Order: sequence, then structure tokens, then C-alpha cells
Amino acid sequence: MYILTDLIQFPPASHADVDGLLAIGGDLSIARLLEAYNNGIFPWYSADQPILWFSPDPRMVLFPTELKVSKSMKQLIKKDQFKVTFNKDFESVIHHCAHIKRREQEGTWITNEMQRAYTKLHELGHAISVEVWKNEELAGGLYGIWLESKKIFCGESMFSSVSNASKYGFIKLVEKLQQKEVKLIDCQVYTDHLASLGAREIPREEFLKYLSNS
Repeated sequence: MYILTDLIQFPPASHADVDGLLAIGGDLSIARLLEAYNNGIFPWYSADQPILWFSPDPRMVLFPTELKVSKSMKQLIKKDQFKVTFNKDFESVIHHCAHIKRREQEGTWITNEMQRAYTKLHELGHAISVEVWKNEELAGGLYGIWLESKKIFCGESMFSSVSNASKYGFIKLVEKLQQKEVKLIDCQVYTDHLASLGAREIPREEFLKYLSNS
């Protein structure tokens, strides 16, 4: 494991351990976060831990052409069940992602420090949010980092307070990113939820090639 210094620099992602842990320490400055994401690395830690930096192998990704939309979701979309906006209320989305109760998960990795850092990234145009509304109430959403020059979106977290709201927003985001000729959506690690939408694991080395071919 590498211990970071004040220098904005990471070891090669290939040096991560079997769990994907690459480095420890540093800070959540804009420069360091952007350096991390542009090299396939992201922070993931709890409030009682130092900052931990990961680059897992394999990597969970979604290629836009492989998006799976179930029949039930197609019906919801056809009926305009929800209203979707982009970058309308980033702070509320990340706040809900941090505080929504999740099955088999105690606490949150989206600390107050993380919320402040990603809000700054949003203000500078590097982080985007998707808001899903039902009856003028925020029913779900997601946020992540948009590496525009590389045509890659790095998903961070999503939440739903109404069934299917986050899936609805994710599908609408993929449709929007397809217009921007996005190469892939980084989903970081495997979950059944993401797999149901068409995401799959690829070798980290392959993922890093997409990042380097900007």
C-alpha cells in the first residue's frame, strides 16, 4: 500500500492489492480527485478511516449499447411516470445518497468531507447530478464525475425513496450520454442492481485503456 504525500500523484493502478486498495492518505482537493478519476482511481472510506483510494480489478462498467431496460421500466417511461432533470439540485442528491438507509450497510462512505468536495467538483462542472421527481418531490437520483475529454462517466452513488426512481434516472442519463458519444459508464464494483441494467465486469487493464485513449 502506498502512503500519499502533498504531491498530487498516484502510483500505477496496477499496484493495487487484491481488494483494489491502492493508496492511503492525501486529501480531497479538486486537483487530486481529478488526477484520481483520470487514472481509474476513486476514494472510498468511512468517517472513522483515513482516505482510502481504490482501483478494483475487475471493473464494473456499462457500455451504453448494452443497457437493459425491462418491460416494466419501458412502461414507466412510456407513461412519463417521473420527471427527470439534470444538475438542478446536486446538493440534495448527494445528501440523500449519503443518508438513505441501505440493506446490509451501516453508516455511509459519503462523509461530510466527501459531500463538500464533490459539491465543489459540481460547481466547477466536473460532477453532474440526475434528479428524479414525482409530484414535485425528489424521489430518486444519482451523481458522478463526467470526464468529458475522455467521454467517460464515473458513477458514484444513487438513491430511491420511490420504487424504480433511481433506475428511471439512470436510464435517462445513459440516453443523454449517448448523445455525447460516451464510451462507457464506470460503475466501479459489481452489484446485482447494476448487472440488471446491463453492466458487466471487465479487466482493469482494459478499463484503463479506455481512459488513456482520449
